[in-house]
Amino acid sequence: MGNSVATNLKALRKSQAYSQAELAELAGVQKVTVTRIELGRVQPRPRTVRKLAKALGVNPGELLDSRRSATDARGP
Repeated sequence: MGNSVATNLKALRKSQAYSQAELAELAGVQKVTVTRIELGRVQPRPRTVRKLAKALGVNPGELLDSRRSATDARGP
């Protein structure tokens, strides 16, 4: 079904109107890290997931939840 972390991260970032660069700065990670995660090229380390989740104001589980990405992919 694809990469739930990639799908969830992109959806949450866009829902808060952050660019990849803005999110990266807020989370204290490199922009290329956000890009690679969203493209599904890498699986983020737990520490990176926590940083991104904190910057987005969500629980880290929301980035990892495959049910969320399946729901988001279907749309309304």
